[in-house]
Amino acid sequence: MPIASINPATGETLQSFNPLTDDEIERKLQRAADTFRSYRRTGFPDRAARLLKAADILDKEAERFGRIMTLEMGKTLKSAIAEAQKCALGCRYYAENAQKHLADEVIQSSASRSFVRYQPIGPVLAIMPWNFPFWQVFRFAAPALMAGNVGLLKHASNVPQCALAIEEILLAAGFPEGAFQTLLIESSRVERLLKDDRIAAVTLTGSEPAGRAVAREAGAEIKKTVLELGGSDPFIVMPSARLEDAIPTAVNARVINNGQSCIAAKRFIVADAIYDQFEKRFVEGMRQLRVGDPSDPETAIGPLATPGIRDDLDRQVHQAVEGGARVLIGGEKLNGKGNYYAPTVLTNISRSNPVYREEFFGPVAMLFRVRDAAEAVELANDSPFGLGSSVWTEDRDEMEQFIDGIEAGQVFVNGAVASDPRLPFGGVKKSGYGRELSAVGIREFVNMKTVWCK
Repeated sequence: MPIASINPATGETLQSFNPLTDDEIERKLQRAADTFRSYRRTGFPDRAARLLKAADILDKEAERFGRIMTLEMGKTLKSAIAEAQKCALGCRYYAENAQKHLADEVIQSSASRSFVRYQPIGPVLAIMPWNFPFWQVFRFAAPALMAGNVGLLKHASNVPQCALAIEEILLAAGFPEGAFQTLLIESSRVERLLKDDRIAAVTLTGSEPAGRAVAREAGAEIKKTVLELGGSDPFIVMPSARLEDAIPTAVNARVINNGQSCIAAKRFIVADAIYDQFEKRFVEGMRQLRVGDPSDPETAIGPLATPGIRDDLDRQVHQAVEGGARVLIGGEKLNGKGNYYAPTVLTNISRSNPVYREEFFGPVAMLFRVRDAAEAVELANDSPFGLGSSVWTEDRDEMEQFIDGIEAGQVFVNGAVASDPRLPFGGVKKSGYGRELSAVGIREFVNMKTVWCK
């Protein structure tokens, strides 16, 4: 079955690709293994020069790459261009810092000399999602290549042109042909890759079911995994918060990437003293968002990536209403071509409502009213997910209460959750395990070798 690139704004099939044959996959696997043996011996300056060239290409051609993203998965063009530029930033960060992050770490012991040396482990399989089709890949590829590993990319089937463009960038930057290869294959063929001895490890960003399947197969082969899965991030607002900052940030944090982001704010938990004011202004902010052509600079929300995603979102909203939730705005598919869904705000969501512990992957917000910070922490943690969280307060004691009490991989105080190459990124509970980015991320796929000399 062909792998198709379909414009979610129109339903038009842009291009189709035949999946790789078994022989083609075998050649790419062997090329990765062969390339690793030589590439791992290259020095940090050589790798850094190539990665800096990739950053220059990303910056210079950001609009071209942005248009590919917009056409394939529907994000607004301005955000797609910004994504390409963020990839350049990530490349420069690792080009400039990898050698420091992986330098021998001297540790005093009973030996005359003892230290930890960080060494590459081999070909790493990256199973990546469509929602940030460039950034998710580069935040794996940049540290992996700087560490001396090589990469194989199994990208989401609806963004094949993005996958091929990334390989094109890295080849043009001077990386050897087998250092980073795109595998245009169906998900059903991933299991075979995980069982191949030439694959040293796997990183996946995606859904909880996908994470379970990959972790199960990789575990059976005793292979290292990093999983970045879903999230239902809380956005907590306390009475001392600066509402003039919190409310517009809340709106943007919910609809970033058309609402299709694992770290988008999804559950808005607001103190009773300011709840009515927040609800009124938040709903008005959502009402003013322009939905439409993602290439139009005035558009705030483009189409969802696929018809199936829109159908699933609509089913969740109807299920929420059947469970007692109230729709304050939206709650419906938009007519016409494309996978458009109205910006939606739900309230009166009880703990018995099926959607209470689910993730909405689209422009749908849930509002909750709480008495105080203690109840806000309790509600925030009453979720199977633990990826990010945003808290808004000017009270120092409340800040510490949230920082210490919220079960999440990230707590942002008076700001929206965002990934930053300088800071670790990842979650707890069913949001996955392991970390990407920063010094921590580059050390996920290396052999931390203890050296002890008498």
